[in-house]
Amino acid sequence: MFNDGLENVRESGEFDEIISTHLGDLDTTNQEANSNNDEESDEEVVVADPDTTYVIGTDTTFAPFEFQDENGDFVGIDMDLLEAIAQDQGFDYELRPLGFNAALQALEANQIDGMIAGMSITDERRESFDFSETYFSAGVQFAVLEDNDIESLEDLDGENVAVKTGTQGMAVAESVADEYGFSITTFEDSVNMYEDLQTGNSAAVIEDYPVMAYAAETGGIPLRFIGEQMEVADYGFAVQKDENSDLLALFDQGLNNLKDSGEYDEIIATYLGDTSIDSSQDSADAVVADPDRTYIIGTDTTFAPFEFQDENGDFVGIDMDLLEAIAEDQGFNYEIRPLGFNAALQALEANQIDGMIAGMSITDERRESFDFSETYFSAGVQFAVLEDNDIESLEDLDGENVAVKTGTQGMAVAESVADEYGFSITTFEDSVNMYEDLQTGNSAAVIEDYPVMAYAAETGGIPLRFIGEQMEVADYGFAVSAGQNSELLALFDQGLSNVQASGEYETIISTYLGENETANEESNSNGGFFGLIEQNGRALLSGLWTTLWITLVSFAIAAVIGIIVGLMRTSGNIILSFIAQVYIDLMRGTPMIVLSFFVYFGIPQLTGWQFGAVAAGITTLSINAAAYIAEIVRGGINAVDEGQNEAARSLGLNNGMTMRRIILPQAFRIMIPSFINQFVITLKDTSILSVIGLVELTQTGRIIIARTYQSGAMWLIVGLMYIILITILTKISNRLEKDV
Repeated sequence: MFNDGLENVRESGEFDEIISTHLGDLDTTNQEANSNNDEESDEEVVVADPDTTYVIGTDTTFAPFEFQDENGDFVGIDMDLLEAIAQDQGFDYELRPLGFNAALQALEANQIDGMIAGMSITDERRESFDFSETYFSAGVQFAVLEDNDIESLEDLDGENVAVKTGTQGMAVAESVADEYGFSITTFEDSVNMYEDLQTGNSAAVIEDYPVMAYAAETGGIPLRFIGEQMEVADYGFAVQKDENSDLLALFDQGLNNLKDSGEYDEIIATYLGDTSIDSSQDSADAVVADPDRTYIIGTDTTFAPFEFQDENGDFVGIDMDLLEAIAEDQGFNYEIRPLGFNAALQALEANQIDGMIAGMSITDERRESFDFSETYFSAGVQFAVLEDNDIESLEDLDGENVAVKTGTQGMAVAESVADEYGFSITTFEDSVNMYEDLQTGNSAAVIEDYPVMAYAAETGGIPLRFIGEQMEVADYGFAVSAGQNSELLALFDQGLSNVQASGEYETIISTYLGENETANEESNSNGGFFGLIEQNGRALLSGLWTTLWITLVSFAIAAVIGIIVGLMRTSGNIILSFIAQVYIDLMRGTPMIVLSFFVYFGIPQLTGWQFGAVAAGITTLSINAAAYIAEIVRGGINAVDEGQNEAARSLGLNNGMTMRRIILPQAFRIMIPSFINQFVITLKDTSILSVIGLVELTQTGRIIIARTYQSGAMWLIVGLMYIILITILTKISNRLEKDV
């Protein structure tokens, strides 16, 4: 529905008006880019060769996608689509009904030019074939005969399941056969598979849901579905990899024209009617949110217009508003963890969070670790330089440096073309630092998702000029860890579908990529040193308070651990001293940032223990500072004159009493300056914890910069706040030192 609406908006010209109004005066530059793109897209239109007849392979028994009618003609969704597209694009084709598996092999052997057979687009198939745009989406599901006693997949233990060779259903059945304890019998077509079920040789079948639903509806097979739809996948028209690209382009062009004209919907309705089959099943399979559960959702912190903090400290943006709307629609609770893109990825892998939404491109590599929702946005990445830079093309980047954001699609593209264009790469954890590196002249160019840079140029006052073309246009999706939180993914998809149908999706998009005059006005009003303080004072004070209380708690814990370890170190007991020394060496030899990553991401992965960023931050600071405090304690005790110890002994005091009454009181006074120094160091070390998403003072500054792009003034404000706080604490400590 969204795609149909989008095409209509594009056709009416409203899309161009919105883009040109809000993605810059992408001004003249953008208009030029657009016009260039238009020219290029015109040039890329493929025209059919009237002398070529393409040979298209298909299945034979896969209703409602392809099957023979009573006249012996092949009909179905795939057949009607192919015929309409061929007519629209003016190419000739000859149909070869080979059966699914035989058609696959024929395509691999270049015996046919293309294949359409309700074929799921999978990573494995992408290695051998190139696919068109998606023309249908469905999952596979198990089914049994209506009067069968089997109620769930667990009841298949010891039974046989019929599958169709080479299909997604067969792959899914093989992947869960051991788990549910059933055996598999394969068939070349669906008809034999259903016959095997009806004769009782197999207890269940598994196939694409719409196919079985159509069979049950029209074929008189009394099927009853069990379990849920699995591995929902996109269907595509396929050609041999790197072959027949013209045919693929013709298919895509024709498919888009059919969708624009409404003929696509008519074809689907012909076989799936008013989609009553789908609707009933969707309703039956609908996932309901658990009201007692709160999902933890990770996100980026500086990726406007998808996620950023407004002047009230609230996270807003396309992703944030979309998630809120979907959660409200589906009735589930969630808590946002603004970790930064790379940290959020690691947290999702470590199961520290339940899901992630951060303008995340769906790539084959990421599909190995994560499950993705339906696409909710699409965009490509593009290089950009400062407006007054002499660089005009990617070839001019030879010998230059390019700033990229860690873990993003832009970084992957930059790495893939770095050797070709001869530039080096510098990586950053967030977009703000990436842009600052460009503005300071350390890097000649940046590469990031086009809408993000366009928004930055429009609202952040960064004079960017795009070079080259958009590359690797990719789909954005909501992600969960592979095999985890499938119900959350289903809730997101259900809500996304509802939000798109209601028009709320378009409202959200237009808020940030449409008529965002309000946003611009807000952004522009953030200018100036005092303006930043006035509008962000609350957020800065909140960050300062977080810094202070985490420092106090961490230092108190560190003091207890440090004193114990310090006493062990000076106890004279070889074993205790050795243990203390090992602890001190480990903590002093491990960089704080590595320690924080290990505590927050490593421990959950190794042990399964889950804890939040605050607990991880306090733990990191405490065990790190404890090592230094232990050395302070050891130094303080050793600084007490040995004669004090000897005098105590001569008075008949034992070791414990000597330590408590003679040595420690004197040592404590010696330690105070070092304790104060360590406290200041610990306070400043809290800034490192921003890498695990702890929103203390430094992270607050970064988040504000992500919205205002005024890094110079904001870092000056943050620096002054640190200086004032540390100076006050130092004066208080000095006063205490004198009083002791």
